[in-house]
Amino acid sequence: MSPPALVMLAETLRITAPYACAALGGVWAERSGVVQIGLEGVLLASAFAAVAVAHATGAAAAGLAAAIAAGAALSLGHALLVERAGVHAVISGIALNLLAYAGTRLLLRGLYDSATSSPAVDGFRAGPTGNSGAALLARVLLDPVALAAALAVAATPLALARTRFGLRVRAAGEAPVAAAAAGVPVTRVRCAALAISGALCALGGAHLAFDQHRFDAGMSNGRGFIALAAVVVSGLRAGRAALACLLFGALEALQIALQSAARGASRAGDLVQLLPYVATLVALGLAARRGAPRGEEQRADL
Repeated sequence: MSPPALVMLAETLRITAPYACAALGGVWAERSGVVQIGLEGVLLASAFAAVAVAHATGAAAAGLAAAIAAGAALSLGHALLVERAGVHAVISGIALNLLAYAGTRLLLRGLYDSATSSPAVDGFRAGPTGNSGAALLARVLLDPVALAAALAVAATPLALARTRFGLRVRAAGEAPVAAAAAGVPVTRVRCAALAISGALCALGGAHLAFDQHRFDAGMSNGRGFIALAAVVVSGLRAGRAALACLLFGALEALQIALQSAARGASRAGDLVQLLPYVATLVALGLAARRGAPRGEEQRADL
């Protein structure tokens, strides 16, 4: 494989990781019957938690653990609002996004006296140094967070299809009344599934923050919404959602390459930036024509 192709592959995989993690989180939530449009907020909050703890402790592993805990807690809070308090899932998800957006800015100001970015952190150091295509690809493939994301992509379909808990999650989403009649504690299953959803999405937030070596205000930049689009397009299938995210990642990597090539031609550069978003709209349109399932939106009255 030629060096430019290796660079393109490395960039695609690097960019895809946060999308894929958020999409997996969306699959777990939607499979359980709870709409989760708060993926954007979970990405943002977990990215901040990763950087804040890594900066305070000097340990990227501690930052990753904090990100996972923050993501799981936020998503669990969303589940409790929906299941226990009867708040509509869309309203709760919007509130989660707004809380993460405003809260991270407030914490940036309070902790680092900045409204835009945090101090730099090292993140994980894995693989060879250098800017060659092979070195870039090796660093991506050996990154612990990227490896955890790949493992989650492989494990999620198996967990949902072949474990007792996975079957309960699917039953809670597809037929909550029948599941409750069969003795499945639907609310507890949904809360557990949402905690898993938040933890998986948080992997994406941590990857995003460590990849940039800092936290920037609003750095999720719509990734959670694009991941949600991938979930819809996939028909709630984890593998297909990951492939859709890979396509979005490739388009974003292509956009970066084309934007560099079009440097100096501002209009061309602006048009190139639209590529991932246009692809998202096209994919959603195709999914709507196929009648792809979107998951259950209503809470079981249990």
